[in-house]
Amino acid sequence: MSEQDGKQAEIIARELEERNAQMAAVRVISAALCQVTKVNELVQRALDVSLECVGAEAGSVILYDEDKDKLVFKYVVGEATDELTGMQMEPDQGLAGAVFQGGEIDVSDDVTASAKHDRRVGDQVHYMTKNMVTVPLMSVEGRAIGVMQVVNKTDGVFDQADVAILDILASQIAAALETARLNEEARLAEVVRFIGNLSHDVKNMMTPVQTAAQTLEFMAEDTWSEFDGACQGLGDSGSNTVSDAVLSLRELLPEMTDMMKSGCDAVQMRMAEVSAAVKGMVTEPSFHEDDITMVVDQVVPMLAIVAEKQDVTIEKDVPEDIALAVMDVKQMYNAIYNLVNNALQACPEGAKIIVHCATVQEGEFPDGGYLEVAVEDTGEGMPEEVRRKLFTDDAVSTKPMGTGLGTKIVKNVVDVHGGEVWVESVQGEGTTMTFRIPIAGSPEALEMMRAAQKLAEIEEEQ
Repeated sequence: MSEQDGKQAEIIARELEERNAQMAAVRVISAALCQVTKVNELVQRALDVSLECVGAEAGSVILYDEDKDKLVFKYVVGEATDELTGMQMEPDQGLAGAVFQGGEIDVSDDVTASAKHDRRVGDQVHYMTKNMVTVPLMSVEGRAIGVMQVVNKTDGVFDQADVAILDILASQIAAALETARLNEEARLAEVVRFIGNLSHDVKNMMTPVQTAAQTLEFMAEDTWSEFDGACQGLGDSGSNTVSDAVLSLRELLPEMTDMMKSGCDAVQMRMAEVSAAVKGMVTEPSFHEDDITMVVDQVVPMLAIVAEKQDVTIEKDVPEDIALAVMDVKQMYNAIYNLVNNALQACPEGAKIIVHCATVQEGEFPDGGYLEVAVEDTGEGMPEEVRRKLFTDDAVSTKPMGTGLGTKIVKNVVDVHGGEVWVESVQGEGTTMTFRIPIAGSPEALEMMRAAQKLAEIEEEQ
């Protein structure tokens, strides 16, 4: 065999070895993906396999969030998992942004020599990146949905065989994400249809109750008028005796009919909010400067009845001089209702729930200039993995048959108000869920208020 033939044979042998490695990687990831059904577990497992196949220390799947116009670290493996997960970047930031925008694989043997590399991310999580491969994640239509980054090969630098394997694995991950998205859209469409029908049914069931309460009010007015007239003919002693006998009913009836009407309104409003939350939005807000005390005073008595049956107490901690804040009262009601209701479901007998409210007028949001609402409970607390995902798209419910819609509604309401929400929890001790909104209103809220005011002025002129 000639020297040239020998070199050619070596090349063929090397290419065959690389192809076998690629096929082995596909077999490994295919087997791994067949073992899981949830998209989160699936992508996390695919990322694990990718690192194993090329011998890398760490990696991440960074997806584009169209609503936020951000690249988000959704799945992370490595030392900085907790710090990186959920971190957001501009869609053109760093190597991830460059690959996302350009759609071409980037191989950096020394990231410190790359002008595109953004060192701020590594500095923020205290992780040193030496070499890295960034692969675009593309939909079947050729649309970029994010990138996969594999970092720090344990032995040398990433070679072409590694890049080829990662390209194949990235295609598998992108296909899994797209399949999950299509399945989610189909499931959501079915849920929206079901919720729409349910909302219609609930409205039909509540209407007779509301009508009965209103009719009872009208009848009571006439009845008490006739009653007072009849009592006048009994003399003072007889009149007082008869009046005392119905005094409790006369005093409680207006309050009870108000509760019936308010309860019906609350049920229908909650159904509308659930439907909106499933669709991924909230109903059109109407912002005004209002008192949060009024909202808390509506929520607490309604849920206190349920709490009493569970031997749980609900208390209010609202200062008398709390400042007014720009808010949508109906949406704020739903947010606080859901927080208290969630706490109630997590509390054992003898537990306590406290609704704290406070305002800080000085300073700039979020450190100042805010209205804060915190719902504290002495319940069972929650695991860290559940706490970390709460108020995110990956939130899960720990309750049997739970949907997680309650926290989704809260997050939507807080987002509409331009605020922030977070949770602190210790298992066995309890949980506190807190949100803050700008006391003077977010720029979007103020713009909507001005638009509503202008519209009202135009209608008044007409």
